[in-house]
Amino acid sequence: MKKAFIQLHLSVFLAGFTGILGKLITLNEGLLVWYRLLITSITLFVLFRLQGTFKKLPWKDILPIGATGVVVAAHWLFFYGSIKYSNVSIGVICFSLTSLFTAIFDPLINRRRFDMAEMLLSMLTLAGILLIFHFDTQYRTGIILGIISAMFAALFTVFNKRLIKRFDTSTITFYELSVGFVILTLFLPVYLHRFPVATILPSGMDLLYLLILAWFCTVLMYLLSMNALKKISPFTVNLCFNLEPVYSILMAFVLFHENKFLNNAFYAGLSCIMLSVGLQMLRVAKGRTSN
Repeated sequence: MKKAFIQLHLSVFLAGFTGILGKLITLNEGLLVWYRLLITSITLFVLFRLQGTFKKLPWKDILPIGATGVVVAAHWLFFYGSIKYSNVSIGVICFSLTSLFTAIFDPLINRRRFDMAEMLLSMLTLAGILLIFHFDTQYRTGIILGIISAMFAALFTVFNKRLIKRFDTSTITFYELSVGFVILTLFLPVYLHRFPVATILPSGMDLLYLLILAWFCTVLMYLLSMNALKKISPFTVNLCFNLEPVYSILMAFVLFHENKFLNNAFYAGLSCIMLSVGLQMLRVAKGRTSN
């Protein structure tokens, strides 16, 4: 369990950079996610081939894994859309609603009883988001996109919890992201027609940021988080990922001076979210949650 928590918190730290890189990369959210999936899929394929660990799966296994990959691709699209329409701080703070959706989706999908403590902690997170949404109207579009992103993130984690009982984490990651790339490739012409861009090619700096995003904030981060899922419940994993905004917001303050554009409602909402994380960590430490 100790090793699982170390892996989990390291993955959360790496995830903290995704919002920053989303702001630094000048491509729109559709192209950003497409390149992220492309680089990640190629990297994993080459890595597994060199290690001799690549596994060919039958279509009956690829389909459920690939469906989960489409879910994560949708999560990324809405997440980066949230950042583009607002800022890093708003985009990552909305991600905290993932725990609320997990508390709802996990019992429904896995047919277990609802955990009232999880629901109450999630309501505290929701109160934080509502504080920001109600008082900071200029970012409402970004907040709505961020909430949708959190919904897909919750589904992704719940589905992954079921998949890791049957497949190893590296195989799941490769097929999820590869199928997600294929589906997004089919969808991208329609997306670019709806949201036209001047160029589809990344600049030199964009390419550098994309490589960092793919290699460290995707490959390494997802392998660590899915290893942690073997020992830790989906709700706890997603609630721990509520710490991601802390890292992202601090970096956004330093790099983009976003603190100049945020009001007291943002900080009040952030306090509610951080309180929910702290209370859940106490519950886990006392052994009151199930794996």
